Amino acid sequence: MVDSVFLNDADYEQYRALIYAESGITFTPANRSILESRLKERLREKGADSVKTYFATISTNKEELKGFLDAITTNLTRFFRNQAQFDALEKHVIPELINNIKKGGTSNTIRIWSAGCSTGEEPYTIAMLLNEILPPSWKFEITASDISLKCLMTAKEGFYANSRIEGVPDNYLKKYFEKVDSGYKINPDIQAKIKFDYHNLKNDSGLRSFDVVFCRNVIIYFDEAAQTAVMGRFWDAMAPKSFLFIGHSESLFGMNTKFEFLKTEWATLYRKFI
Repeated sequence: MVDSVFLNDADYEQYRALIYAESGITFTPANRSILESRLKERLREKGADSVKTYFATISTNKEELKGFLDAITTNLTRFFRNQAQFDALEKHVIPELINNIKKGGTSNTIRIWSAGCSTGEEPYTIAMLLNEILPPSWKFEITASDISLKCLMTAKEGFYANSRIEGVPDNYLKKYFEKVDSGYKINPDIQAKIKFDYHNLKNDSGLRSFDVVFCRNVIIYFDEAAQTAVMGRFWDAMAPKSFLFIGHSESLFGMNTKFEFLKTEWATLYRKFI
């Protein structure tokens, strides 16, 4: 067992390069200590005897590499996080989509991707909101993905401790959750609207024709090259006249993308106009 982990500069560069190559996540000298602490925890958990032998393992074992990437990612989220963006979704994006889809004569289904969904609060929030506001003849489908298998398992289970449902309006809580011991369980009807799946944003998902993409507080961990590449893959995955939400502290300003900046009365976002 490893009692302490110290990454010398050569080891740090090896890990940093592998993480970047496999996920696009960038570790800088400023957050090196975060990598070291999470690596230390992972080595103890796996019973590895050194950083060098563990590096050899993740270099050849894809499943363990997934577990390692899971361990070093940050997963902070909550229901109705940044309410202004959900106001923009309700009052601007959905009416625009309904109008555009009607004009195009296509299926009355709105398709949404929650990329970097963490433990599921974001896609469940979207599902509850759409269930409330969409006209009866309209349907929606949500794909929710993350690089963390542990987070996806929590999301699929749909159970949240009492402390985790802060921010859920009382009427939503009564309608879409069941109170169980020490927490709340999401309504199965809402769960059925969401497909949870593992996905590494460094790769093309192969999915297409999304009307809305949420990718909030994710690209902040990428450098500019990786951010641009991810935005290009989102562009390919999105339908014409679709919308992109990123974190309120994130921006595409100065980045070489085709997305148009859109300022609404409630929040700023981006759109694929063509």
